[in-house]
Amino acid sequence: MSAAATAKEFAGVVTDIRLESRVEGIARWQMTVSGSAFGVGDIGVLEAVARSGTRLVVPVLSVTVDEDGEVWHVVEKPLAAGTEVTGRVGGLA
Repeated sequence: MSAAATAKEFAGVVTDIRLESRVEGIARWQMTVSGSAFGVGDIGVLEAVARSGTRLVVPVLSVTVDEDGEVWHVVEKPLAAGTEVTGRVGGLA
């Protein structure tokens, strides 16, 4: 089965962001997204449209789950809380 055939898509909203780390000026962020189909070990992308109409594509580098069961998407460029997104798990090729 191809990667595209196993991709999962969903619509959601960024509900929270937090700084995960900053090393030598490079930041990594964590975001929670309502309705997320991501699980631990998944990678993919989150897509949004800026107010200017520019399409934003944010790679999800990894996924963690905290002690409360909240799913956090690890990214290098966060989107603001309240941003509507379309997510795609896998199928990056």
